[in-house]
Amino acid sequence: MNGAVGIPGSRERALLAIDTSLGTSVALGVGDRVFEAVSDDPMRHAEIVGPLLERVLDESGVDPSRIAGVVCGIGPGPFTGLRVGIAAARAFAVGRGVPLLPLHGHEAVAFEVLSRGAAAGVRVVQDARRRELFVTEYSGLDWAELPVRSVDPHLVARAEYAEAPHEVWPERIPGGALIRLAALRLAAGRPFESERPLYLREPDIKQPGAQKRVSA
Repeated sequence: MNGAVGIPGSRERALLAIDTSLGTSVALGVGDRVFEAVSDDPMRHAEIVGPLLERVLDESGVDPSRIAGVVCGIGPGPFTGLRVGIAAARAFAVGRGVPLLPLHGHEAVAFEVLSRGAAAGVRVVQDARRRELFVTEYSGLDWAELPVRSVDPHLVARAEYAEAPHEVWPERIPGGALIRLAALRLAAGRPFESERPLYLREPDIKQPGAQKRVSA
């Protein structure tokens, strides 16, 4: 996929993006082009992320040494899937000695919609399983063309959810939009998000408690 990236600095620099909160998305932006590889498999993130990374590197012809930062989707998302992408992004960033650039996945979805001229804002709705939804709202774009978050990511019971005319239910988090958001933030000198994942609830698997002593 082609599109303006505008990475600050040399046109030889590149940005890598990894997100596993909703399927698996890997993207690489260099110069004025973005290369993406995706999978909609909701379970096999760990097996898929490596081959997708190899694919975008092969298709782009970019040597890993040219990657200047790794964009990391921090959710919201389920514990099992989300942690795979975060771990992969951290490992690549540490291995290359480049910064980790955390972003909300819903911001990338909103960015795609708002960049097409949506005037009434956008609500991003994602299936959170267990009869719940992840929901985030954005009111528009600011002067730097970055989405303005009006309601932070939160959980809503599906039975209690009220539909809105400006909602969007993404099939996956767009890696190309994560790349463009990171480039805009770097150009505007904006900070990135905390590295803390947005699980929004406790993981399904918990540490076992201490064994009870049985008296004779």
